[in-house]
Amino acid sequence: MSQSKKLIKNAKVVNENQILDCDLLIHGNRIAEIGQGIIPNPDTEVFDAKGSYVIPGLIDDQVHFREPGLTHKACIETESKAALAGGITSFIEMPNTQPQTTTRIEWEAKNRRAAATSYANYAFMFGGTNDNLDEILALDSKRVPALKLFLGSSTGNMLVDNPEVLKSIFSSTNLVIAVHCEDEQTIKTNLQAAQKKYGDAIPIAEHPHIRSEEACYLSSSQAVALAKETGARLHVFHVSTAKELELFRNDIPLEEKKITAEVCTHHLWFSSEDYFEKGTHIKWNPAVKTKKDRAALWAGLNSDLLDVLATDHAPHTLEEKNQPYTNAPSGGPLVQHALPALLTAYHQGKISLEKLVQKACHNPAILFDIKDRGYVREGFFADLVVLDIDKEFEVVKKDVLYQCGWSPFEGTQFKGAVERTLLNGKWVYSNGNIHPESAAMELTFDRE
Repeated sequence: MSQSKKLIKNAKVVNENQILDCDLLIHGNRIAEIGQGIIPNPDTEVFDAKGSYVIPGLIDDQVHFREPGLTHKACIETESKAALAGGITSFIEMPNTQPQTTTRIEWEAKNRRAAATSYANYAFMFGGTNDNLDEILALDSKRVPALKLFLGSSTGNMLVDNPEVLKSIFSSTNLVIAVHCEDEQTIKTNLQAAQKKYGDAIPIAEHPHIRSEEACYLSSSQAVALAKETGARLHVFHVSTAKELELFRNDIPLEEKKITAEVCTHHLWFSSEDYFEKGTHIKWNPAVKTKKDRAALWAGLNSDLLDVLATDHAPHTLEEKNQPYTNAPSGGPLVQHALPALLTAYHQGKISLEKLVQKACHNPAILFDIKDRGYVREGFFADLVVLDIDKEFEVVKKDVLYQCGWSPFEGTQFKGAVERTLLNGKWVYSNGNIHPESAAMELTFDRE
């Protein structure tokens, strides 16, 4: 049977810091030709993208899809479908599930589950603990994107708080070490002070004071210092403060950086003033902080101090989120709406389309050595997103695809929408509908 062929005509392709008017010919699951005036064969499916922009599929390097063990909140199937609707074609999932992904047995089990149920391309980080260095050293670097360490509060055994173990991990692995940085003792001290003042009725507006700038900076600066001492390859997740930006550099290309940083959509969109309206629905760790911090994060993203855009998609049920502050879990669903939020920011003059694509598509591929994805290039997998960048719409509950059934963006008016998503050469999302058959593949990593 011959491979299926598709031709996307008259696209405005945003790729590698430019926007080109061109056609894209796809054979099977890869891009075969990029050019102008490509003539289709009779057996070629043609899609006219006139008036639309085409970008590489987004690669989200930080999601929590809650499977196994927390599937009352979400699962790989539901959240990967929501991701496709949001233009995210590949995701890297975090290890703090139940059981945690801290053994190769549990890691393989996740991959088998994704092979059976995921609708987007997938990979799974491996979790470091105080006592699993032998497991870490036995990992296959062509299949494992990175090692995830919690250097702040976490559940179960995933808080790595033994300095000797931490130094051993940093010194022993060639994998990217992705870290959540918040200082546990600082948070505990701040929480105790808030409890003394407010009792059980701590206001949500105290969250950025409890999980403070100091807590973030103390932890992230220690991680950066250790990476410099050991030569480790460090990636700092979800930077949330202006102060932390001084830890990173923008005077060398990403390919040469040993220490990189990421910012998430919610820290770019919300500020501490939004707690009064949104309450615990925007309770994240690290916390959403001040308008000044938000402005600094935008500046850091545009100046290349921050290398990657991600979501930290972490759904909980509304019943869980609507609890009082100390009981309400941190995290929220984002994969369906992060790209429309960023496109809206583009219209507001906060970021260019070229920079958005660099940070959400190209740079994750570079950072994790993802093979043949993240770009519109001949020979690369055909993961593409067709955008109507001028479409205006309001986020309403009935359109939410997350299993948890809500979004922190409900009631928000966006400008810029995902029209269609192509995954490995197959249309998997169009006009609000997910194709019933999966085209997903496991991500692989181009490493020695």
